[in-house]
Amino acid sequence: MADDPPSHLAHVPLPSNPGGLVSDDAPPVPIYIITEASQLPVEFLEPSPETKLVIGFDCEGVDLCRYGTLCIMQIAFPDAIYLVDAIEGGDMLIEACKPALESRYITKVIHDCKRDSEALYFQFGIKLHNVMDTQIAYTLIEEQDGRPKGPDDYISFVSLLADPRYCGITLVTDPKFWKYRPLSDLMIRAAADDVRFLLYIYHKMMEKLNAQSLWNLAVRGELYCRCFCINDENLAEWPALPSIPDDLPVDTEAPEEEILSVLDVPPGKMGRVIGKKGASILAIKESCNAEILIGGSKGPPDKVFIIGPVKQVRKAEAMIRGRMLDM
Repeated sequence: MADDPPSHLAHVPLPSNPGGLVSDDAPPVPIYIITEASQLPVEFLEPSPETKLVIGFDCEGVDLCRYGTLCIMQIAFPDAIYLVDAIEGGDMLIEACKPALESRYITKVIHDCKRDSEALYFQFGIKLHNVMDTQIAYTLIEEQDGRPKGPDDYISFVSLLADPRYCGITLVTDPKFWKYRPLSDLMIRAAADDVRFLLYIYHKMMEKLNAQSLWNLAVRGELYCRCFCINDENLAEWPALPSIPDDLPVDTEAPEEEILSVLDVPPGKMGRVIGKKGASILAIKESCNAEILIGGSKGPPDKVFIIGPVKQVRKAEAMIRGRMLDM
């Protein structure tokens, strides 16, 4: 564990007054810059069912995806923030974190895990597991409250922090220089800000989610983690999805199994799938109760990823295949 005195401090707020906005009344906690695995807590490096953990988690990098550069992993505990420096610590440091990132005994609270998971998988062979994705949770809570989201209506982390139901704060960061060393004060502060509120948001959201939404959150978190990583060869490598719970309230409609489908798009056909100014893909999204994702500039450029209930995924598949055939 980190023994050197920290050069920076930050507040890690935890809910103490339900319904209240986040405040920095609690004593600040240290921010440690980690370049060796021995500086990390033993309970993180060696996951155990006896010491289950909930941590805030995020990754920073340059064009973060399978091809970009992972520069920093941020880990927030209630009593400390650890900035795991992948540039200085190298592959050995990140690989030491693999048991924790794949462990079912450590809940990783993260906002939009897809690209982080993709980078960890393709660069380090890490299959991110047991996440609580606050972007997914936000959508589920909105749906519970009768406010279904529209196509591509995904809340950003900055907007989530600004929502008075969670933190009610404005966060400004500059992510342009994650590869430069030594880490500047601005980089340390920005990296800490990206995780120090996640545990607070986690507790506020868990209070709101009902039993079915908790199951949806667990399943979609697993599907989002493997979304940009999956192919026919590695499907069996990933952990099994959570099964539908038996203890859902009897007055609720039985949930449908949710799946991830990956469609290969032949060369020259992605334009037909997307359509002029995105009109075709938007129409498909509006017709199906499923998440439809395209790799875009970060790739993979020849695949469409569909997440949702089985019937809705099959419907989206058929519509997309029809677009490929349209002349």
